[in-house]
Amino acid sequence: MSTSSQSVQLKDDEYKLDESGKRRKIIKDDEHKVVEDRISELPYEVIVSIVSLLPLKEAVATSILSRRWRYVWSSTTTLNLETVNFEDPETLKYFCELDYDKRDEEEGHKYVNWVNHVLEQYSGQNIERFRVIFFLDNVFTSSIDKWVQFAMEKRVQTLELDLLTTGGGWHDDDYTFPYKLLGMEKEEFASNGIPSLGSGGYYNNIGFKSLKVIHFRHVGVTGEVVEFFLSNCPLLERLSLDVAKNLVNLRVVGPLIALKYLEIKNCQRLKNIEICDANIVSFIYCGGLISLHLKNVPLLVDVTYYKWYAYAEFTRIVLGQFSPCLSHIEILKLDIREAVYNQNHVLPTLANLRHLQLLVDADYHLSLGRLASFMKAAPYMQRLVLGLGLKRSNTKTAKIEKAAECPHYYLKEVEISGYRGHKCCVKHVMYLKKNVVALEKIVINPVRFWCAPSGTELNFLRVNEEENARDHAIQYLKQKMPSTIEYVCL
Repeated sequence: MSTSSQSVQLKDDEYKLDESGKRRKIIKDDEHKVVEDRISELPYEVIVSIVSLLPLKEAVATSILSRRWRYVWSSTTTLNLETVNFEDPETLKYFCELDYDKRDEEEGHKYVNWVNHVLEQYSGQNIERFRVIFFLDNVFTSSIDKWVQFAMEKRVQTLELDLLTTGGGWHDDDYTFPYKLLGMEKEEFASNGIPSLGSGGYYNNIGFKSLKVIHFRHVGVTGEVVEFFLSNCPLLERLSLDVAKNLVNLRVVGPLIALKYLEIKNCQRLKNIEICDANIVSFIYCGGLISLHLKNVPLLVDVTYYKWYAYAEFTRIVLGQFSPCLSHIEILKLDIREAVYNQNHVLPTLANLRHLQLLVDADYHLSLGRLASFMKAAPYMQRLVLGLGLKRSNTKTAKIEKAAECPHYYLKEVEISGYRGHKCCVKHVMYLKKNVVALEKIVINPVRFWCAPSGTELNFLRVNEEENARDHAIQYLKQKMPSTIEYVCL
């Protein structure tokens, strides 16, 4: 018998000897065919990299594969501490409807104990991504503080504290980021200013310098804390703050700041944002109108601004705030519902704009004229996404005034989101079909892409509303399109 065909039995695992005399594990599949376990032969570092791509629960499950795999998961570079899928609406609804004692006391403590157990077993040296997601508030401050400290000591690159609550706004009992990790107590910020890594303190010994991404939801941070991160994290490129109860003023100032992507959402106390001499590429804002100061931001090309309330002069005010960078913006997304269209006000030219996304009230009587004004302001636009909102109780009676023709020669793709088979919606589609000379593709999507801060649908769906809209788009609207235009209904 040749060496290559020899096999040995070790417990319940079968092995064969290759030509070099090394043992290779063999596995029998469901059809009893022999398959070599080549993955286990890979270098340990490669196996850890593979396991790091798995959700944590699946990574832990690999421990039963063999003795070599038993502790591989504990070196994973990704700690996504997710026990349930909160992106599933039904799951989120279930937890939101639980009473406080059941959700925050029982389920919250169960989650905290699980996370503590995972971190006790963790043996990796560095963490690329550390994510906490559950219904947690300041009752669990001590545990969350320890988790943050643990992640920083492991030189975390992406830090996500995704703390959930019922309702959309901030709560007094929201968790507050631990000032002690920054080297001083809360009251010392006012007198001593923003600490730096060179000024001593505990934070000098943990991994702020490795941070690349921060995402906080329902985490109380002040403008001073944010400035600390921006000043002391030389690799920090992405910052996302959602429902930060203590944020009033935010400054992103200075060419040495690495930040490129800034997202600020639902911060109800926020009054001012200043971005000056910075390398910002993308800015996303969702909230009330604030004082926004932009100066010397030549790299800013992607802007999103979704408002909370109705502002008649919203379009004029916001485009005025972004005037220092309008000439080089390439992607613009605006919520202009209930913004009054002034026919005497000419929008500034958006010469470099390629992608425009507008959320409009489709039953506003001057909606087509407002749409035409944006088409005229963006002569080189190539893609338009139009979200059709409806504000009237009876959209069937809404009368939409005709708009002057506005031929557009560069727009090639149009997507209509939130489509309903009402006349006002059809008129928007027909206007675009007539005026977009180079139109190659139109996508009709009955599903709305926008929602309230709480994650719930703004316009409550009637029974079969999306299905009926889809049927209308296929049976009626499609017949109105020439064969030269690719027509897609999602």
